[in-house]
Amino acid sequence: MYTNIIVAVDLSHGEAGKALIAKAEQLLDDGGVIRLLHVLEDVPTYIAAELPRDLNDRRQAEAKVELALLSDGKSASIQTEIRTGAAASQILQCADDTGADLIMIASHRPGLSDYFIGSTAARVVRHAQCSVLISR
Repeated sequence: MYTNIIVAVDLSHGEAGKALIAKAEQLLDDGGVIRLLHVLEDVPTYIAAELPRDLNDRRQAEAKVELALLSDGKSASIQTEIRTGAAASQILQCADDTGADLIMIASHRPGLSDYFIGSTAARVVRHAQCSVLISR
């Protein structure tokens, strides 16, 4: 069905990521690619001044290890990518950069703040140029 699937993974919700990967493998055409994408949110400057200088490097390294663990034992067609910035915009940019034909993202039950500023999943759905699958 799809040849280029982006699976947006929040590493703090590993079980949701595993479920998304399993669904992506079912939807992937032969020869297709699944790209596991994790976005590290920027640390505000006023907080970053108080944190160790190598914090971003450590966050990147930890994310690489966790993505590798999620993709371990899965099909060889899984690639991993880590980006930094606002989650929704980085997911959409990755889809544009790679020519994705499907974005998969987990969603949670919305809290009060989501009604005011919107969730990442809602932003992706509103602005994506390809199909989006939301998993609860």
